[in-house]
Amino acid sequence: MKAHVLDGKAFAAKLRVTIAGHVAALHQAQGIVPGLAVVLVGEDPASQVYVRSKGKMTREVGMQSFEHRLPDTTSEADLLALIAQLNADPAVHGILVQLPLPGHLNSDLVINSIDPAKDVDGFHISNVGLLGTGQKAMVPCTPLGCLMLLRDHHGSLAGKHAVVIGRSNIVGKPMAQLLLGDSCTVTIAHSRTADLAAMVRQADIVVAAVGRAQMVPGDWIKPGATVVDVGINRIATDDGGTRLVGDVDYDSCAAVAGAIAPVPGGVGPMTIACLLANTVTACCRANGLAEPAGLTV
Repeated sequence: MKAHVLDGKAFAAKLRVTIAGHVAALHQAQGIVPGLAVVLVGEDPASQVYVRSKGKMTREVGMQSFEHRLPDTTSEADLLALIAQLNADPAVHGILVQLPLPGHLNSDLVINSIDPAKDVDGFHISNVGLLGTGQKAMVPCTPLGCLMLLRDHHGSLAGKHAVVIGRSNIVGKPMAQLLLGDSCTVTIAHSRTADLAAMVRQADIVVAAVGRAQMVPGDWIKPGATVVDVGINRIATDDGGTRLVGDVDYDSCAAVAGAIAPVPGGVGPMTIACLLANTVTACCRANGLAEPAGLTV
């Protein structure tokens, strides 16, 4: 029997409806409209697509969208000045600087110049530290989306063995912290882990975020395990085109797993939905209001 599909597209659509309801309630009761500012430096085609999509969905849920498109010649001083302006703007509750930045800009310096309370990507070093010590933080969107899918499918995650393949600051490390927070036993593995296959076969939950197309085959998966594929890789097809695949070999893993998040249509849609959720959470925190349930950990 094939695995149950963790439909991130459908889950994200429901989450956006919930967010729109919270946004409307904030406006009606408090006269407040959450605002998300997105900063794009340069002309990277993929980044332009992401920024357009984020702006569209921000407006669809009733929030204010502020887009700042800067040329790739923008100086670090000018970019930092814009972020300082957004930090001070009370209409802006969330700030996202689209990565990657042009090579002459220091990404760490730029991200850490964002007010941590408005850092809806959850990348600021203060939020990293807060999450790592189990305190209230802005949580990175992709790991948050993964956790929502896992909670929705399993209910309690307590006692499950989770293997996270990948050790990036954006997905792997925060994913491990979130799973620990839900009382999983967590192993962080990566491309250089000795006998990675044997490690993965022990897992009740596998989160693949290593950035290698179809790296994880079905014979690495314990029967009945849950597989969450975070990878987005474009590969060539026999007809000369391309298609998107994840970090796991979907067909062989789906034949063994109990549940699996596909690529596309799994984690990807959850990331933008969680960005919107984080903006609502940041807005409520900034105004001393109770946070809506179900939008963060």
